[in-house]
Amino acid sequence: MREANGKTASALLFSTDTDCAALDILRYYKARFQIEFLFRDAKQHTGLCDCQATQQEKLDFHFNASLTALNLLRLEDRQQNLDAEGNGRSVISIASGKIRRFNAHLLERFSRHLKLDFSTIKCSQAFADLCSYGAIAA
Repeated sequence: MREANGKTASALLFSTDTDCAALDILRYYKARFQIEFLFRDAKQHTGLCDCQATQQEKLDFHFNASLTALNLLRLEDRQQNLDAEGNGRSVISIASGKIRRFNAHLLERFSRHLKLDFSTIKCSQAFADLCSYGAIAA
């Protein structure tokens, strides 16, 4: 059980293994959901299912590239969202990461076409605000 905002939250977890300890069951469920989120994000955002190759080596490369891209996005998001104690946010939005990268790229293109100094633009707070435009506030 966990308390948050004056409310108690609880979860009932079941297992057919009667010898399994309760904390082990909890750890297995947490790991399972992390794995499911990993594959969901890889399918939705890094093209895990978009390969048309038929050779095993090429498929292996594609799967590794997709999952590596996802893990790098998650690492970058975690490093950017560290609090004062060094703890990362528990919710990581790959969609928001993609939106921030796209917005930064678009702003760089605008500044290049308008012949503006992008290095000074990139240092301003307005740049960070504009990069986060459309991102999910998690």
